[in-house]
Amino acid sequence: MGSIRWTVVLAIGFALIGCQSDKPKSEMAPGNEKQLTQTEKVKFPKIGTLTPVVLFPDLPMPTGVAVAPSGRIFVNYPRWGDPVEYSVVEIVNGKPVPYPNPEINKLDKSKPGESLISVQSVVADSRDRLWILDTASINFQPNIQGGAKLVCVDLKSNEIVKKIIFTRDAVRPTTYTNDVRFDWTRGSEGMAFITDSSDSGPNGIIVVDLASGKAWRKLNDHPTTKADKDFIPRVEGRSFMSRPKNGPPAFIKIGSDGIAIDPQRKLLYYRPLASHKLSSVSLDALADQNMSDADVAKTIKDLGPLNYASDGLECDSAGNLYLTDYENNAIHVRPPVGSDRILVQNPALIWPDSMSIGPDAYLYVTANQLNRQKNYHEGEENRKPPFVVFKTKALSSAQK
Repeated sequence: MGSIRWTVVLAIGFALIGCQSDKPKSEMAPGNEKQLTQTEKVKFPKIGTLTPVVLFPDLPMPTGVAVAPSGRIFVNYPRWGDPVEYSVVEIVNGKPVPYPNPEINKLDKSKPGESLISVQSVVADSRDRLWILDTASINFQPNIQGGAKLVCVDLKSNEIVKKIIFTRDAVRPTTYTNDVRFDWTRGSEGMAFITDSSDSGPNGIIVVDLASGKAWRKLNDHPTTKADKDFIPRVEGRSFMSRPKNGPPAFIKIGSDGIAIDPQRKLLYYRPLASHKLSSVSLDALADQNMSDADVAKTIKDLGPLNYASDGLECDSAGNLYLTDYENNAIHVRPPVGSDRILVQNPALIWPDSMSIGPDAYLYVTANQLNRQKNYHEGEENRKPPFVVFKTKALSSAQK
């Protein structure tokens, strides 16, 4: 990866246009819009202001992004077939630096608990720590036993201060630990809530007590965590299905994926990737290890259906819920009071994936062209770097 060219685009000096209308004009940084891959088959409008922050000119493609309170930016690369040397990096002076060190990023299947196997998500918290969610699944195969884990790094010392390796009662062989959010008000050290987005096994929410490391499943294979039956989203004007080189097309079956927690720590929002559903569930119910799934399910609220599908979710300190829209190259916002609306839309926002609110109250998002991978195009690789971390102004600051 050291030979790969990287570009960090500084926001200072960019001529960005702000408007007062509901659909302000969007303008890229001068000199950079032509560098970016655009959706061409569908003419998406430009709504809101979108600024490129980091350009990734070659493979691998990133999925997650985390912006720490200090402004440090971290990204991760799952091992889905791209040449991944490091699964987690920090962007330092425009270059990727393996984080927290090169050694833990070296894939070692013989020591799955000691190396980062395939990281799907990174999250920076208000206490200046980075949480790394390792699926331990390579190319969506069954995860390596003893490798699925949650790792916490102190960003002041850059040292690992906690590692929770999941047991088989919480993380099944088919489990794909996709995204994670935290509630620091529960237990002595807080709780983590993780989506299981498996496309071949039960979906659900995994709850982790961070002090003890104990984890349990909730809403196990509940219908709200499952992909919609025969779901076919349209992405860049084409039906999005699995299309192997030597096989028939198949429906996408990825379940509970995006996840967010409201600032009052009352509700957890979640969406399956292959779905137009949006649901919320009581955090109190999820955190109660002894509550049955049937009783937990009684607290679910149906907030959909929506007319678009999402990958990532995020919630700010004012309770505004942000939802990526991979069908329309957009990010929506759903305020506590009022209706869903598009916050930003742009032809360059191809498959908006994960989001993070930085200390500057900007919403950062990865755009990684996931839908153009060869397994969705009869073996033909259609991704055209650069992949991008963009930012757009959030309506409020990050949660504490």
